[in-house]
Amino acid sequence: MAEAFNDKTLAADFLSKDRAARYAEVAGEIASVLDGEPNVTARMATVASMLANSFDHYFWTGFYVVDPTKERELVVGPYQGTLGCLRIAFGRGVCGAAAETGQTQLVPDVHAFPGHIACDSRSESEIVVPVFDRVGQLIAVFDVDSDKPAAFDAIDQLGLETILKTTFG
Repeated sequence: MAEAFNDKTLAADFLSKDRAARYAEVAGEIASVLDGEPNVTARMATVASMLANSFDHYFWTGFYVVDPTKERELVVGPYQGTLGCLRIAFGRGVCGAAAETGQTQLVPDVHAFPGHIACDSRSESEIVVPVFDRVGQLIAVFDVDSDKPAAFDAIDQLGLETILKTTFG
């Protein structure tokens, strides 16, 4: 399964319909791999890895998990990419905004986002999706950065929100 999966990556210049189809395809692959796996960390690591390896426009892909020992703070969780920020307060930067509002943040230009946290100076655009458990409790945010401006749109948002709701909700 892993070898066949790893052979499929969409380039940054793919058509919208191809990208939507790839999100649907990888959603099924993630569900298949995670079938019967209850551990949240294993589920997060698998989602981050499989998504990072499915789309060329993904530069950094991973989770910031709600820290149960610190009020209103995220701590880096499973990810793929360069060194991530270790901790992010709710309301700070794109990830903190997603945690604070409970809404997906779609940012075409991170340099124009008030309070953007530059964990890696090569990031140009970003999408952050809040992750809720089955009872509707925020457990994490899923962060994807790109080194290309305006790399994410409504297709990415719908694809990611669907995968994350299915996997964790």
